Amino acid sequence: MDLVSFLLPLGYAAIIILVTWIVARLASSIVGRVMRQSMPLLAAQVRRSVWMLIWLIGVVIAIQEMGVPSDILLLIVALFGIGVILTVREALENAGAKYFTDVYIPFKVGDSIRVQGHSGKVIEINSMSTILLGEDNSLVSIPNSILMREALVNTTPQAWKEVIVPITIRNDIDVAAFESAVLKAVNKLKPSLDSRFPPVMTMKSKGTQSTELSLSIMVSRPEQRDAIMAEVNKRIAALVETMSKTRRQSGSADPSAMRLP
Repeated sequence: MDLVSFLLPLGYAAIIILVTWIVARLASSIVGRVMRQSMPLLAAQVRRSVWMLIWLIGVVIAIQEMGVPSDILLLIVALFGIGVILTVREALENAGAKYFTDVYIPFKVGDSIRVQGHSGKVIEINSMSTILLGEDNSLVSIPNSILMREALVNTTPQAWKEVIVPITIRNDIDVAAFESAVLKAVNKLKPSLDSRFPPVMTMKSKGTQSTELSLSIMVSRPEQRDAIMAEVNKRIAALVETMSKTRRQSGSADPSAMRLP
């Protein structure tokens, strides 16, 4: 009976270590996918920190199951977790701001902008910062989080005309068929668009499960921007739903079989 009492906690501890290993692997994989567009060094650091934090928690729980006091280990885990958060806080803040700047802030590579006393032409937008080329050919790096907090002026002539609509579709949707269907749907808004510039769709990136696209349209009047973007998003959402349903039912995405919104 004493032997069983001794071996049972060891068995529980071994199971906890195994579960910890599985959870750490899954968490590391998820973090890698979420940060696949970030700098490799930052992504590797975050994955390593998450891995170590999960292992520390697992080891503490395993030690508790063996009846060993773990107050000091819990304190170490708490301090380590706080350290990880403080270390990557700004990086994660900038990476998160990148998504919102893509969607809500009207500028792109090639535009001239002014923010926080700095001005120049946008030559790069990465996961951490937006790079400007100044009038004196100097490079200015603006953290993406600042773009969410500070007033930004797009000094590009008639920058208000262009509306960029980010789109994400699953890889089981044929991109060429989807592009054709979207352009046909958007062309129905011709009276509100600048006829000199036809809508253009480009592929930004393709992952293992989804593809990121970007639709560029030129409006004719600035006060129509919000209404047109809302209508375009509504039509795209309807197309995605229709094509996904068609794909599931027939195994193909034939645009001629769909009714465009």
